[in-house]
Amino acid sequence: MASAPVWGIDLGGTKIEIIVMDPASHEVIYRERTATQSNKGRDQILNNIGQLVDSAARELGARPTRIGIATPGTSDPVTGLLKNSNTTCLNDTPFKDDVETMLAMPAVLANDANCFALAETTMGVIPRECPDARVVFGIILGTGVGGGIIVDGKVISGMHGIGGEWGHILLDADGESCYCGKSGCVETVISGPALERHYAKLAGTSLPLAEIAAREPSDPHAGTIITHLIDSFALGVTQVLNVLDPDAVVIGGGVGNIQALYEDRCIRAIEKHLFNPVFQGRILKPELGDSAGVFGAAMLVAD
Repeated sequence: MASAPVWGIDLGGTKIEIIVMDPASHEVIYRERTATQSNKGRDQILNNIGQLVDSAARELGARPTRIGIATPGTSDPVTGLLKNSNTTCLNDTPFKDDVETMLAMPAVLANDANCFALAETTMGVIPRECPDARVVFGIILGTGVGGGIIVDGKVISGMHGIGGEWGHILLDADGESCYCGKSGCVETVISGPALERHYAKLAGTSLPLAEIAAREPSDPHAGTIITHLIDSFALGVTQVLNVLDPDAVVIGGGVGNIQALYEDRCIRAIEKHLFNPVFQGRILKPELGDSAGVFGAAMLVAD
């Protein structure tokens, strides 16, 4: 018996995307995007989600019995309120309840990093490179820093809904203040903007991170930044590796495009902190690009 199509929505800062796909073959049956319009508030976002679902239902002649949604931030398992979302109008609101009421169906929510990790584990790089992997740590390393834990194909959200949030591991007690209220978090040290700020202080001029990385062989300040990235990444991620011991780590986000993170020098830096003589896991580039969020959202409701 064929599996029923799965429906997923990726709620981004600027766009909302819906996808309907076959969970076995991953064939895309329907896909559409619309603007988020977060400047118009929560009700507008809910309305836009409803219109996407209605449009898909009209096109396909059917509605789902449940839907997966990738969200910025996460729903608190205790209060049911959304928290830690950069779409700030959704914070401290019962977003999951609101969506379920509007759509008249259950919704399964996970943050965008969890959906990224789930998509790459089920239909991205992991099936090709590590088909026997049971534990995967998916990293978002870009403007912000987040992560998701997948064990046996399931998202591990945790009691507080913060499973995988390695971006707020302490790296530098005297470091920059973080939006989370603490200082020296991974996000304040090796996010894209943090690395660009560090370079500007050293070099006296601002450059985008991709150009900084390209200049590493000839620019000593760029070399300092890439070494700083490798050493700080290794220190932060090894705290996760020592607890989870995953089969593979997948790095998404703009900083994840820097080749140095996949080279032997990064592995050697990890081994300085690892509670094992050698690191035998895999550090991998993702394959799904910005589609990972919406694919992961759909896979949240796959059987």
